Amino acid sequence: MEVLKVSAKSNPNSVAGALAGVVREKGVAEMQAIGAGAINQAIKAVAIARGYVAPSGIDLICIPAFTDVNIDGEERTAIKFIVQPR
Repeated sequence: MEVLKVSAKSNPNSVAGALAGVVREKGVAEMQAIGAGAINQAIKAVAIARGYVAPSGIDLICIPAFTDVNIDGEERTAIKFIVQPR
C-alpha cells in the first residue's frame, strides 16, 4: 500500500492531488502524520481530495488509526489514515 507522509508544513492541495492519484491508481492509500499540525494538514487534504474525485463518482472515506513508527531509532506514535472509496 502506498504510504504518504504528511508534515505540518505540507501543502494540503499537493497532498490531496497525490492522494487522489494513488486512490485512482491503486484503490487505497495510507497517510501518516505525527503531531497536531501534520494531522490538521492530512485531514484538510482528505477533504480536498474528496472534491477532486467526486466528479468521477468516487466517494472517499477515511479510517483513522494509531501506528508506531521508527524515526532515527526512536519509536514514535503516529496517526495513520486509510483512504479508500466507499
